[in-house]
Amino acid sequence: MVTLTRVLVLPGLVARAQTCMTEVRGSPGYKTGVGRDREMTMTDQVLQQSTADGVLTLAMNRPDALNSLSRALKAAMVAALKVADADAGIRAIVITGRGRAFCAGLDLKELGSSGAPVGTSLAADTNLGDTLAAVKKPVIAAVNGLAVTGGFELALACDMCLAGRSAWFGDTHAKFGLIPGWGLSQRLPRLIGPHRAKEISLTGRRVTAEEAERLGFINRCVDDADLGTEAQALAAAAAAFDPANVAAMKKLIDDGYAMPFGEAMEFEDRAADANNGGVAIRPGAIGSKP
Repeated sequence: MVTLTRVLVLPGLVARAQTCMTEVRGSPGYKTGVGRDREMTMTDQVLQQSTADGVLTLAMNRPDALNSLSRALKAAMVAALKVADADAGIRAIVITGRGRAFCAGLDLKELGSSGAPVGTSLAADTNLGDTLAAVKKPVIAAVNGLAVTGGFELALACDMCLAGRSAWFGDTHAKFGLIPGWGLSQRLPRLIGPHRAKEISLTGRRVTAEEAERLGFINRCVDDADLGTEAQALAAAAAAFDPANVAAMKKLIDDGYAMPFGEAMEFEDRAADANNGGVAIRPGAIGSKP
């Protein structure tokens, strides 16, 4: 049973703390920064931490299983994302993993013991790919450690992605006779080209964070100790702007990217005509810092 408060609370240990700097224990160097009050809620499946500037951090909390996506963890993440997207006090979301992994993909042990086909993992209440695609707010992946297969897909489904220097990515769908269901086969080639995407997916080789930055499927690689601070700063920058405009810009980019270029330009023209006619530049705005 899932209980919903301002943040998602699952059965288990719940602890709240107001601090100036909080570290998600077990994630190397994952520090959120200083100078703002924070509330952390610790649950069985997800650690949730909100900040005064409207940033919510969701940390997958199965470190002993490398944050592999059990049905319970998927359901908790889906529910948490939906609650956050509906909460006007949350303006941006950071997703990370507790321990030495971001996410090792689907929980193969659970699937093997249940005998259920993998397709059942795409049910609506556990489909992280569809849920992330529907979130209107900016979502930043902070990849600590490995991000493999479903974890790789989860990172690619976010709007922006930072990775610690020790992080790495891998796609093992082919190894287990599986086909991606959360967008990896379509997002990755659009980001780095089909030849490079095929090399990664058809060989299952590791891609380091530094190579991922060179290839262009993450925004940047940072020192492990700076990952949390950098992710929080990126989220806070997006959270500082008008939420409705940020949501509109996100939708404009996502929808336009799925169109042929000519149609996308017409789509942008229509959006600009509908929006910009009602915008007045306030006195003193010109020349002010962004």
